[in-house]
Amino acid sequence: MSRRDRLKGLFDDTAQELAAANLDDDASTRGPAGPVRSMALTLGRMEEECRAMQEALLSGERVVELEPDAIDMSFVRDRLADMPRDLDDELVRSIGENGQEVPILVRVHPDDDQRYQVVYGHRRLQAVRLLGRKVQAIIRKLDDVDVVIAQGIENSARRNLSYVERAVFAFNLESKGFERPVIMKALSTDKTELSKLISVAKTIPMDVIVAIGAAPAAGRRKWLALAQGWTSATASRLRTLLASEQFTSEGTDRRFDLVVAELARKLEKQDATEFEWTPQDSKIRGRIRKTGDSFTIALKTGDAADFGDYLSGRLDELYDAFKSAK
Repeated sequence: MSRRDRLKGLFDDTAQELAAANLDDDASTRGPAGPVRSMALTLGRMEEECRAMQEALLSGERVVELEPDAIDMSFVRDRLADMPRDLDDELVRSIGENGQEVPILVRVHPDDDQRYQVVYGHRRLQAVRLLGRKVQAIIRKLDDVDVVIAQGIENSARRNLSYVERAVFAFNLESKGFERPVIMKALSTDKTELSKLISVAKTIPMDVIVAIGAAPAAGRRKWLALAQGWTSATASRLRTLLASEQFTSEGTDRRFDLVVAELARKLEKQDATEFEWTPQDSKIRGRIRKTGDSFTIALKTGDAADFGDYLSGRLDELYDAFKSAK
């Protein structure tokens, strides 16, 4: 069987499964409006993309072999999962044994017509690169909007983006200036659900999200709850946990659970160190208090206001002197 026939069969099977899923849907079932609408939109977009890909293949769009080193990553990040790093990776072993059965999609690089840019298939590209082979690819003429829509639809069809990865993808697209209708189409979601996705990625610092990872088992409800309970002090409180070997050695779902457990834990009362400072020949009284990571200086009476202004205006200079002393 030719590669084109295998791909045609793949898309036919996917379309049939989607149609069956739609027929089996119980119209009487009622759940949260956003997720239900998003699922319906996703199913519709998946069917549309399957048809489009099948038509492209039947119309003679060729699968070509390209050198992996001539292909750059997409301009927008859509996943937090690590790329394959060695020959023991499951995807690398599969392609090594069975060949690359599904081509990646690329476009000519917008800034260099001698190179290409991945639309989707980043992990397959990396796996083939590790195997030292040429990558099977379909080259399509696409603008930036086409790229993000195709990238989003392919991820929906493969069901391999977790909730927080969808949130990061949406946030990254908005940060790059894409309008929300385009992002909604790329993620096959509606306005309400898109707002929640972007809110999660905006509220929880990106370094924390990256440290936790995709956490596919956490799901929408848990990520929304984490974002809703986030405060300015939360990230500081997590600093020790995120840097610990216990945390970094765990899988992504367990890391999410550890973060939730740490935030739910009642803080032990920390001992405070407090002392006073009184300069000679001055009525200023200073009180210095240190509790955990918090350090507070309070100035009272006399020339305190003037000295406070003087001190505030030289914080950068003092900090530079502190760094030099260290």
